[in-house]
Amino acid sequence: MNIDSTIKEGGGNIVIVKYNAGNIQSVLYALERIGVSAIVTDNHEAIKAADKVIFPGVGEASSAMNSLKENNLDAVIKELKQPVLGICVGMQLLCTFSEENDTTCLDILHQPVKLFRPEKNSNIKVPQIGWNTLYDLKSPLMEGLNENSYCYFVHSYFVPLNEYTIATTNYVQPYSAAFHKDNFYGVQFHTEKSSVVGERILKNFIEL
Repeated sequence: MNIDSTIKEGGGNIVIVKYNAGNIQSVLYALERIGVSAIVTDNHEAIKAADKVIFPGVGEASSAMNSLKENNLDAVIKELKQPVLGICVGMQLLCTFSEENDTTCLDILHQPVKLFRPEKNSNIKVPQIGWNTLYDLKSPLMEGLNENSYCYFVHSYFVPLNEYTIATTNYVQPYSAAFHKDNFYGVQFHTEKSSVVGERILKNFIEL
């Protein structure tokens, strides 16, 4: 499967934003498993014309933002009116500011992204790596999921609980595992690594 190619199975006009911070191939494979077509591109007009936009991310916030700015993708994403799903760092970049290298982000969700700070005597390790549960589920994005469903997380930074939180996870403290504001959705966990729960969330997003 090649980047900038289309998966042939049905599913509509789905675009994955191409930039230098994505787990793009993994997301493509996850969509293929649920029979959804997708195109990976950094073309502004193709992104604007999509029915749904997926904004994945792995890595470090400031370099990811710099990559977006190089192609003016930061401005394009902020103007989108169709459903947009940010995954992991993609979710964090939708926020106002990240403590990771003091990074100014897209400011779509007016929240900071903060570093986990366990108590000094705690055995909790940062980053969080592994499976954790989702609870207080809201929004059509979480349709069909049971409370305390497991998803796969890898991250050192988190979005605090806020009025747009649609799923909560507890690690060091309760925080936003997912949010929904207007046409923008974000999930901190990796949908593409979260087995049937992740696949259901991707299906729900495609069907919004």
